[in-house]
Amino acid sequence: MSSSTLKKPVVHPIWLRVTHWLNALAVIIMILSGWRIYNASPIFPFRIPSEWTLGGWLGGALQWHFAAMWLLFFNGLVYLLLNTASGRLWKKFFPLRPAEVIQDLFKALRGKLQHDALDHYNAVQKLAYVSVILDLILLVVSGLAIWKSVQFPLLRELMGGFDNARIVHFCAMSFLVAFIVVHIIMVALVPRTLLAMLRGR
Repeated sequence: MSSSTLKKPVVHPIWLRVTHWLNALAVIIMILSGWRIYNASPIFPFRIPSEWTLGGWLGGALQWHFAAMWLLFFNGLVYLLLNTASGRLWKKFFPLRPAEVIQDLFKALRGKLQHDALDHYNAVQKLAYVSVILDLILLVVSGLAIWKSVQFPLLRELMGGFDNARIVHFCAMSFLVAFIVVHIIMVALVPRTLLAMLRGR
């Protein structure tokens, strides 16, 4: 049997791996710099420890935030377009049935949810990935309502005004952070998923 026939099938194509890691980089930069921006004018009665932030000062944090924003926007757009054009988006994440989500969630809580096939997502994974994609879109939209509040008055009003847009943005960021924490824990429990995202197989 030749070596080519022994090769494991490709789980993640190269374009997916590149856009995934670029999105991850952009998101981490935006979260850390966003925390520094938040500290300059908190909307809740707490501040983020400065050791967890990026930018050093408000101006520096804004530069990091906007640089990562453009990377996230364009790279995220490429990610969505290629996922849609290749049919991967529908194949991997749909159908998404509530009954299956509940069933797989109870399995996960009992430690009985299997990860035998890396090329197949269970219902909980489907929900998590679809939710984080929608959350990233909400982050971009609410961020625009904050950054260009005067230029996009309709967007600002859809967010309930400037102050509400900041709250929406912060809550969407908090959801993203929670997703990242759970995602890292799951990768630690099933390290094969990290190897697949690095090597594709």
